Amino acid sequence: MSDAHDHDDDGPHEGPIKTPKQLIVTVVLSFLVPIFAIVLLVKYVGADSKPAAGTRSLEPEAVAQRIQPIGTIVLKDASAPAVLRTGEQVYTAVCSACHGSGAAGAPKLGDEAAWGPRIKTGYEALLTSALKGKGAMAAQGGGEYSDFEIGRAVVFLANKAGGKLEEPKAPQAAASAAN
Repeated sequence: MSDAHDHDDDGPHEGPIKTPKQLIVTVVLSFLVPIFAIVLLVKYVGADSKPAAGTRSLEPEAVAQRIQPIGTIVLKDASAPAVLRTGEQVYTAVCSACHGSGAAGAPKLGDEAAWGPRIKTGYEALLTSALKGKGAMAAQGGGEYSDFEIGRAVVFLANKAGGKLEEPKAPQAAASAAN
């Protein structure tokens, strides 16, 4: 009769640790390796927030620049005489970004072929497009420049492309002419 418990692998079970010295090394390393990994991780995470030696990040000028206000308030005297800018000044400040390079399909300064059909629509249509916006061009009305100054820029652009538009009358001159 055969015994149900007879197997070839009933011998003693052996693990990778065979001597007491190997056991001690394994126990010590099982504690030291995780501690070493934690220390390295803490150093890695904490190193980013420290300013490096020789940087100027804590100097008063650098700190003042980082905490400066986002916007400013400018108080203007409403009774002060207004200084009206020329069409070229308004073009340089606002319009040249797109009309200087032709960005977003804007007709370039002096391009008679592109400006010709637009000039034929007349000054009022050009001014309306500038004030209310057209295509990719944002509306310019109600901003830093008055409608009169935007009108001057429209005339400047059109005349550089061969138009013969007259400079719009200043608001004060128009009011005194009506009286």
